[in-house]
Amino acid sequence: MKMLISVVLSIGLMASLPVFAETKIGVVDIRAALFSSDAAKAFSKSIAGDFKTQEMEVRSVQESGHKLQERIKKDAAIMSDTERTKLALQLEEKAKEFKYLKDKLDKAVASKKQVFLQESKPKVDIALKEIVDGGKFDLIFPRESVVYSGQSLDITAQVIEKLNAMK
Repeated sequence: MKMLISVVLSIGLMASLPVFAETKIGVVDIRAALFSSDAAKAFSKSIAGDFKTQEMEVRSVQESGHKLQERIKKDAAIMSDTERTKLALQLEEKAKEFKYLKDKLDKAVASKKQVFLQESKPKVDIALKEIVDGGKFDLIFPRESVVYSGQSLDITAQVIEKLNAMK
């Protein structure tokens, strides 16, 4: 009985091998493709310009906080308790201001990135559709869900090319 089951399973496995041999599979890192595209590079430059003043303000507050912290460490032995307390409160205020400004900047940048991703999604879908149709792919997996794949299966570079060709 065991022999019969083994023979049936072996025949079934051999019969299904040609199906797997004909299946064309690809793997794509959509995030890498999107952020390596020319549009993403232009977007990054645009963001850097749009938020330059806010970033400079955050850095300024951070630097003044560091200076206060260094002054407290350096002069702690010769300061009075009231002066040390006053500087500690100033440092705490700088830390709060830094956190507020940094969070505000991070949220604004994240919001812009989200808009960029939403606007880019249809372009990525079109690029993938063109690659699937042109390359006769049967399956395309996102890189995140694949444990291992050979470099020959990676179509990320093709997606980048298609995205760069779209303007």
